[in-house]
Formats: sequence, C-alpha cells, structure tokens
Amino acid sequence: MTVTNNMYIAETPREVKEAEGLLLLTQNTPNGQAIQIMLEELAATYGTAWTTFLIDISINEQKKEWFLRLNPNGRIPVIIDNYTSPGFPIIETSAQLAYLTEQLDLEHQFGFVDAFERSQALQWMVFWHGGGAPYQGQVNHFRRVAPEKIPYAISRYTAETLRAFGVLELHLSGKFTGLAREYLAGNGKGKYSIADIKAWPWIKNWERSGFTMEEMSQFPHLLQWIDRIAVRPAVQRGIGKKYLK
Repeated sequence: MTVTNNMYIAETPREVKEAEGLLLLTQNTPNGQAIQIMLEELAATYGTAWTTFLIDISINEQKKEWFLRLNPNGRIPVIIDNYTSPGFPIIETSAQLAYLTEQLDLEHQFGFVDAFERSQALQWMVFWHGGGAPYQGQVNHFRRVAPEKIPYAISRYTAETLRAFGVLELHLSGKFTGLAREYLAGNGKGKYSIADIKAWPWIKNWERSGFTMEEMSQFPHLLQWIDRIAVRPAVQRGIGKKYLK
C-alpha cells in the first residue's frame, strides 16, 4: 500500500468536512506529537494513510464552533474516522491511542494480546494522562508564560512533576522486581507500546520545562528510556518539521 500523508492548514471547516478517510487535526504539541508518532509507526508497519489538518491554537481555532462540534473540550488533537458513516470523532490522546491500536494495529505491534499486559499499558497511560502530563503542563505555564511569577505554584508543580518522573524511574529501574525494564508495559523488560508513546513526548522536553541535569540525574533509567525511544525513525518523523507550519 502506498503511504500518503496529506498536510493542510485548516482554514475553513468545509475543508475538514469534505475530507475522506482518517483525519488528524493537530498542532505539534506534546499531545499532538503522541498521535503523530502513533500514526507514523502505523504507517511504517502497515502503510496506514491519513490526512493531517494543522490547527492554529495561537488564534484559538480550536475554540471555534466548527471545532467544538468535534471536541466540546476545545483541545487538539482530534481524530476523525471517516471510514465509518457518519464520521466518528475521537478525543483525548489516551483514547485515541487505544482506538488506533484496536482498529489498525492488527498484529499488536504497539498493543498487547494478553489481558494483563493490556491492563498494564492502560495503567501507565492513565497515570501519565491524569498526573504527569498535567503537572508538567502547569510547570511550563507557570515558569514560561504566566503573567505573574507565583513561587508556590512553580514549587508545587515542579515537585509533582519530579515525583511523577520518580514513579517512572522506580518502575523502569526494577528496584522491587529485580529486573530493569526498557519500556513501561509488557512482561519481562517490556515492549515499546502506546504506553510509551503517550508519555514520551512530554518527558523528552524536560529541559524546555526548566529542569536541570542535576535534577534529572536521579532518574538514569528514565533518561535511557528517553534516548531509547528517540532513535526510532517513526518517532523522529512524528515530531519533525513536517508538522510545523
């Protein structure tokens, strides 16, 4: 199958409405990159094709009525599966990763057949979705863009993000199991999966979030995990320049 990835800047809802097949409405943020990476992995493995619409969140395109009809939460990314009738929108990155795995990952390259391994992947996606990502997002906000520097907020979210990093370090290190892991989910040393894809785009930005190497040095297994995933060609494509305007 020929791999095609059409790329458009969504300037009118009509453009999106008239598109066919699998659609991705995104911007190159950590959450956007998670789905971009997943689609690039699926393309490399199965030849999956999709159309990308870049959404300019700097002008609040995602808050316009046409977008809110797809995602009332007004956030990117959004996937629309137009292979169904009517088209089926999927919001929230963890739900999107699960949907793409169930629908398109027929050989379970990025998911699991075993119920316990599937549960493990879900657990770590939920952990990062509900904890790590919001904490790190608040660190970014209060350190970089908040109009007022609030020391308590910076201190609290910095501490919580480092705590979340520490949870992943504890898991990857195998301190309580005796076996260091390479990935978050799966038996033995684990397998690269949607659990890793969910968390990696956030954590790899630790320097941009203002953390120092001194702070991160307490997480050696987590740093190795970042580097291990970063070299994947599909990951590099998923975070690459083609997703920038």
